[in-house]
Amino acid sequence: MKIGFIGMTHLGLCQLAACAEKRFQVYGFDLDKEKIISLKNLKTYYDEPNLKRLLKKNYKQIKFSSNFKDIKKLELVFISLDIKTKKNGQSDTKDLLKLINKTKKFVNSKAVLVVLSQVKPGFIRTINFDKARLFYQVETLIFGQAISRALKPERIIIGSSLNKINKKYNSFLKSFNCPIIKMNYESAELTKISINIFLATTVTTTNMLARASEKTNADWRQIIPAIQLDKRIGKFAYLKPGLGLSGGNIERDLFSIKTLMKNDYQGKKFLSSIIDNSKYMNKWVQRIVKKKINKKSKIGILGIAYKDKTNSIKNSPALELIKKIPSKNVLIYDPIVQKEANFGFNQVNDSKKLILVSDIIILMTDWKNLKKLKKDFKNINLSKKIIIDPHGLLRYSFENKCKKYFTLGRKNEI
Repeated sequence: MKIGFIGMTHLGLCQLAACAEKRFQVYGFDLDKEKIISLKNLKTYYDEPNLKRLLKKNYKQIKFSSNFKDIKKLELVFISLDIKTKKNGQSDTKDLLKLINKTKKFVNSKAVLVVLSQVKPGFIRTINFDKARLFYQVETLIFGQAISRALKPERIIIGSSLNKINKKYNSFLKSFNCPIIKMNYESAELTKISINIFLATTVTTTNMLARASEKTNADWRQIIPAIQLDKRIGKFAYLKPGLGLSGGNIERDLFSIKTLMKNDYQGKKFLSSIIDNSKYMNKWVQRIVKKKINKKSKIGILGIAYKDKTNSIKNSPALELIKKIPSKNVLIYDPIVQKEANFGFNQVNDSKKLILVSDIIILMTDWKNLKKLKKDFKNINLSKKIIIDPHGLLRYSFENKCKKYFTLGRKNEI
C-alpha cells in the first residue's frame, strides 16, 4: 500500500516516520519546495527524539516531493498539517483549507482521504469529497514522545460519515494492533478537544492545590504519591505543578470549546477560569523575580523550550519571562533550541559558565535528564545565589546550598 502525508510539519513527519518503520511505502508532500529539499537531506526542523533516526533507517521507503501530481499513485492520503494558532489560541485553518483543496484535485477515484490535522466540530463534514472515502483520525501525539506514540498508540479514534471504515483503510489501521474506536465526524472532532480539556483541568487543579500547599507547611510533592495510588485518578495523572499551559495545542482546544459554549454562561465561565489560572501560573517566576531583581543583578535562564525534548517555543513561559525582565544582564542556555534562531537575547553554549556568573538562576524547562545539570552545579559556590526552580529539578540536591531557593508546591519565603 502506498501512503502519502500532505504537510510536512511535526505531525506529518512523525506519522510518516512511524509508517515507514512499519514497512509501508510512504510519500511526504509539502507546498514549500525548500522544505522538501531539506528533508531529502534529512534536515527535519524538529528536534524530536528518534525522528531523524527512523527517517535515515527507512530512507529507501520514503519519497519527499512538492509535485502534487504524484498523489495520484497513492491509495491512502493523509492531510497532516499542524494548525497555526493566534495568540489567543484561535485556530487559523486557511492553510489547511488551501492544502485540502489542492490535494483533492490529484487524489485518484479509489483512494481514501484522511484528515489528521486538529479541527473544530463540523469542519470535516463541510469538505466536498466522497464521504465514503473521507475520514477524520484523532491524533494524540506529544512533543518529545511523538514517535513512540505514533508507533504504539493507546487506541485510534476514527470519525466517518456512517461509522464505517473503508476496507483498505481498516487494513492499515489494524497494523498498529490497538483498539479502533469508530464514531461520526463531529464526535471524533470533539473527542480530540475533550482529551485536551481533561488535561487542562487536571493541570489547573494541580497548580491550584500546589498554591494551597504554599500557604501552609504542606509539601505538594509529598502528597502526589498518595493521589497517584487512587485508582480513580491514577499514576499517570498530571500531578506535577508547572507554569500553566503552553505549546499551543491545549490552548487552541480551550478556545474552540469556549466558542462552542458561547451561550452557556456557566460553561464559558468554567473555561475562562482555566485560561485565567494558566495565565496566572505562567507568571509565577515573574512575581518572584520582580521582588528579587535589582539593576545590577545578573540573571541566567536555563531552558527556553516550553517542555523537555523539544525545540518548540510556542507559548513558552521562558520567552514571556524574558520580555518582562528589566535588566539587560540576561544569559540564556538551551541545549536544543538553536542559537542561530534570533530571539534578541544573549544565548550561550556553556551552561556551567552561566551558573557561575549569574546572581539569579532560573530553571524554566522541566528537563527529565538531570545528570548534566547537577554536574554543572556541583563544586560551584551557591551561597550568594538565588535559585528559582519551579519544577523542583534541584530539590534535595542544592536547595540548602544557595542563598534562596524557590519551587512550586511548598511555602516560599519571598
